[in-house]
Amino acid sequence: MAEHATDIEGRIHALIGRGETSEVEFKSARGGFPGSFWESYSAFANTDGGTIVLGVVEKNNRFFFDGLTEETIIRYKKNFWDCAHNKGKVSVCLPRESDVRIEQIEESYILICDIPRASYELRPVYISTNPFGNTYRRNHEGDYLCNDSEVRRMFADADHDRHPQDGRILVGFEFERDIDKESLQQYRQTLASLQPTHPWVGISDMDFLKKTGAYATEYETGKEGFTLAGLLMFGKYDSIINRSGDPMYFVDYRERVATDNPDMRWTHRIYPDGLWEANLYQFYVRVYNRLIQALPRPFMMKDGVRLEETPAHDAVREALINCIVHQDVNAQGHIIVERTDDNLVFMNQGMMLVSRQQYFEGGRSICRNPTLQKMFMLLGRAEKAGSGVDKIVSGWQSLGWPIPTVTEETRPDYVVLTMQLGKTPQENPTRKPHKKTPQENPTRKPDKKELRREQILTFCVEPKSLFDIMHHVELKDRKNVMDVYINPMLAAGVLKMTEPDNPTSRNQMYVTAEEAPEHGEA
Repeated sequence: MAEHATDIEGRIHALIGRGETSEVEFKSARGGFPGSFWESYSAFANTDGGTIVLGVVEKNNRFFFDGLTEETIIRYKKNFWDCAHNKGKVSVCLPRESDVRIEQIEESYILICDIPRASYELRPVYISTNPFGNTYRRNHEGDYLCNDSEVRRMFADADHDRHPQDGRILVGFEFERDIDKESLQQYRQTLASLQPTHPWVGISDMDFLKKTGAYATEYETGKEGFTLAGLLMFGKYDSIINRSGDPMYFVDYRERVATDNPDMRWTHRIYPDGLWEANLYQFYVRVYNRLIQALPRPFMMKDGVRLEETPAHDAVREALINCIVHQDVNAQGHIIVERTDDNLVFMNQGMMLVSRQQYFEGGRSICRNPTLQKMFMLLGRAEKAGSGVDKIVSGWQSLGWPIPTVTEETRPDYVVLTMQLGKTPQENPTRKPHKKTPQENPTRKPDKKELRREQILTFCVEPKSLFDIMHHVELKDRKNVMDVYINPMLAAGVLKMTEPDNPTSRNQMYVTAEEAPEHGEA
């Protein structure tokens, strides 16, 4: 009996070929076609698709067959297609003929139904005739009934082409009171530096806001005012969170790097703390400058203009902008970006408008907030076709790092993009090695600290940031690296700062003394 069960389990896994319990549902059909089948149908369609196996029950990771006859399973298949095409039973028929098939295992027959993920235009997929109280989604625990708010958000996504979230015209907002002029000017200066001949460079601020979609007029009604996109991008924080704006607005950057202190949750954080105007443009500029410090060759931005560029920097930029422009402002939660020693993580509230497969295939632009997307595109900071995913993947691959992953979380709904940080590529071995310092004793075996000093000096033949050095020698405590290695080597004259007149500069780098450039060249 045990051998039979083991054989059955193996053959079931071979049939479904999925391997993820969140995407596979087994249902017994001994007492007739199960009514819960359609709950799972709705749940899979509204999440990421899945497989329903009818005629099998799973208990304690063991599979037992109902022993259904061929005649019975044929009847169940006909029942399925009759119900699938009946809008009184389910709102839309998604499977193709090839998605529903009969299989025989030993003396038992089963019905395998592959339920595809419904496109955003068709969601919500619900049973009966009323979407409220009859719409389901899938999580790790199984099928769950959606609340009315979740259903309404699906309807909003289905209609986003005609009524995008960020295009909503706000009433009562004024330029002088509600727009942060510094953010607007910084944005305009960036555009002028990138495209000095652009026809929008010399126009007035209000005309510029109208051209970008930050201020709009509704032709049908004559209603005009700032759009939600304009307020989020250029607004003052107190104005953004006004009841008439986006009262639940919040942005959060969390950084935990180079520390072993268990009591320190975050080593750096950017959030609306009253010290800066926390609109989306300022959040983007600040967070981007922090994120790129995780790359092997970090660089900075000046007035929003990048000073240097690599495919990896493009990847980080696109990931951050995707997080911003794809957020569902009506969903519970807010934008969260995290940087650790191991990963960059981008989380935006809401569901994906495409499947994970479509996400990585690219080529199809579906954006909840097209006006925000347009604003970033004007600065050369976003890709419309395929949402820049190809740049994210290729940029990470250029470093030999793992391909980023994307997942969906439920309740609250979040799209989570994880970009794993790999090892810094080894430096070119043909570079000229540094000369041994007088402190090195060739007659005795060097200890670990001396070996690390040697590593640092070899690594810093070309200027390197503190973060790069820490990553190279695999140390996480910033203060320890400075006290034990960097400062003593500076004092010994074997290492130099590229900006000695400004030791605390965030652009500070370190270089071996033999190769140190004159001040001002770095």
